[in-house]
Amino acid sequence: MSLLKLSFLGVLFLSTLFLCSADVHHYEFFVRERNFTKLCNTTTLLVVNDSYPGPEIRVHRGDTVFVNVHNQGNYGFTIHWHGVKQPRNPWSDGPEYITQCPIQPGTNFTYQVILSDEIGTLWWHAHSDWTRGSVQGAFVILPAKYEPYPFPKPDADQTIILQSWYNGDYKQIIDQALATGTNPRQPDAYAINGNLGDTYGCPNDTIFRMQVDYGSTYLLRIINAAMNEQKFFSITNHSLTLVAQDASYVKRFTSNYILINPGQTMDVLVVANQNVGQYYMATRPFSDAAFRPVDFITTGVFEYTNSAGGLNASLITLPIINDTSAVNAFVSRIKNTRVPQNPRLNVPANSRINRRVYIAIATNNLPCTGSQCLGPDRLAASLNNVSFVLPRTDNILQAYYNRSINGVYTEDFPLNPPEVYDFTGNLTTFNRQASSGTRAVVLNYGDAVEIVLQATQLGAGGSHPIHLHGFSFYWVGSGTGNFNNQTDPRTFNLVDPPLINTVHVPGRGWVALRFFANNPGVWFMHCHLERHSSWGMDTVFIVRNGTKPGTSMLPPPPGMPRCT
Repeated sequence: MSLLKLSFLGVLFLSTLFLCSADVHHYEFFVRERNFTKLCNTTTLLVVNDSYPGPEIRVHRGDTVFVNVHNQGNYGFTIHWHGVKQPRNPWSDGPEYITQCPIQPGTNFTYQVILSDEIGTLWWHAHSDWTRGSVQGAFVILPAKYEPYPFPKPDADQTIILQSWYNGDYKQIIDQALATGTNPRQPDAYAINGNLGDTYGCPNDTIFRMQVDYGSTYLLRIINAAMNEQKFFSITNHSLTLVAQDASYVKRFTSNYILINPGQTMDVLVVANQNVGQYYMATRPFSDAAFRPVDFITTGVFEYTNSAGGLNASLITLPIINDTSAVNAFVSRIKNTRVPQNPRLNVPANSRINRRVYIAIATNNLPCTGSQCLGPDRLAASLNNVSFVLPRTDNILQAYYNRSINGVYTEDFPLNPPEVYDFTGNLTTFNRQASSGTRAVVLNYGDAVEIVLQATQLGAGGSHPIHLHGFSFYWVGSGTGNFNNQTDPRTFNLVDPPLINTVHVPGRGWVALRFFANNPGVWFMHCHLERHSSWGMDTVFIVRNGTKPGTSMLPPPPGMPRCT
């Protein structure tokens, strides 16, 4: 029997095991304001169960999770289960005004989170304005019963959440920026698991400490929950072995650092094999854009049992903030791995592609019309020169389901840039004005889809983390310059492309994605740099129902929040 057949049978065997042993879990989230003191300053934040970050959900592959969210705060919000495909169940996906209306203060809503083939680390976060800056937490998906890891079982695991810290309310920060038409202000610090470390000068700030035993192997579950910052991460004198990204296993490789985009999750093995002591873990931002984040280094401690002292900041080794070579060297090594624990490789072949979407990504200007505007134009962002506008009278999913789309959205998102230009050239004199609208792409169930995402130098330029809800997609290609639809597809990797949900689109470059549209519903796609999403770097993919009940959307659950 061939290795390929053995691999496929292994997938079927494991799938049968975890489906038969799937459990149901229930969580209660109480969301309310609480005071936190950091940087010698007290700030009121909206958080879940009084903690920052919020509680960790820990379940097994194939389980179902019900989360009853109680809004005890001062404004409405929603919660998204980032990277969970939610088969046939867009009603619990969570993006505000896309698949639901906000959970209003004094009310509650229960999400049904349906897991399928995801394995490893995902996360959950608010999906309203900038509330995700403080309403966030890990979503750990352990192997199913009897399912082994595709590598030696680690002795323990540890969640590492990388965050942006503001002395202020996240919602007020973006509301002010949108009202004035300007950039939102920079964060005051970065955090690791809610701790700012020892580099900011406030003696009362805490530092995250991870206790380890010599000779043990640890699985780090790293989540970039920062608002607008791609991140480098390293542990002094220790090698990091990447084993999974976005809840899918990858071919293992070892590096002195990782590069992780906002929205992405990475599972990393580290062996405590150095001299007993204390070693810095550290993170700093990466940016290849004209507008850069503040270049703070935030620290934690990788601390061996029975060690004392030994921390030396001069030993921290991180790439510099604009080191694109370091980014490319790391990202280019990420490949799929054909292990039984992964879904069977199912990359749409060239001959199968029947829907192609070519999207130019840009930052733009639009007229500023409010009373607080600081100039005639406001900052905006777009996909194919359409700056996305959230509906307010209803959400897109409900309008689609009720077949009452008039006044909510249109089904005419442009499948190609409306104007072809030198996307990655000198665009300083190019017209940056965009159009605006709530325009969706409609796919038939089963379509074989190819999306090319083209970065442009309009505005600040730079790279973008683009996230698609409802799917994991195959990242089949990338390159520099303008995408050439004649020659570049010849370079596509159809053998072992990573299966991910958030892709790094390089500055002055492009990426190509492929997937089958086999999940009916309404699914948001957006930049996970939060200011870009707030400015309109978003769109919606609608996948029509198939011909059978099992290929059609589930009906809406009772108690869906209403738009007011």
